[in-house]
Amino acid sequence: MSKEIEFHFKSQKDSPGYLLGKVTMLWQRKIKKCLDPLNLTQTQFVLLAALGWLSKASESVTQVDIANQSNTDRMMVSKVLRTLEEKGFVTRTEHEKDTRAKTIRLTSAGEVVLQRALVEVENSDLEFFSVLGNEISFFNNYMSLLIERSGH
Repeated sequence: MSKEIEFHFKSQKDSPGYLLGKVTMLWQRKIKKCLDPLNLTQTQFVLLAALGWLSKASESVTQVDIANQSNTDRMMVSKVLRTLEEKGFVTRTEHEKDTRAKTIRLTSAGEVVLQRALVEVENSDLEFFSVLGNEISFFNNYMSLLIERSGH
């Protein structure tokens, strides 16, 4: 006879990790649905958005800058940026001062697709999280607290 497996939580609804995973999966599906028509993956969108944000303050954005801004692995950033370059959304050129670095810039097509994607993603977020009503600021504050406490 096998020993009965014991769980700390009596129900899945009592497990914050389970619920967070479930909500994340549902949200990712919604974001994928709005990005698919734009021929973007969520990772491509995140990197374009990071580039767009960083470009507001600097003409010389590097792959490392994008990796740091998006909290993404540097090797993956390099690979995804090559894909975005093939799609005509970014250019990658030699950095003026650092020969090891590449300067990344949005192309005109990249600016257009990023702006469209931002509208779609932000509208999807508003719709998805609308069920929280006035509690959204508390939800965001608690998520921010979890991020801060984890050291990121």
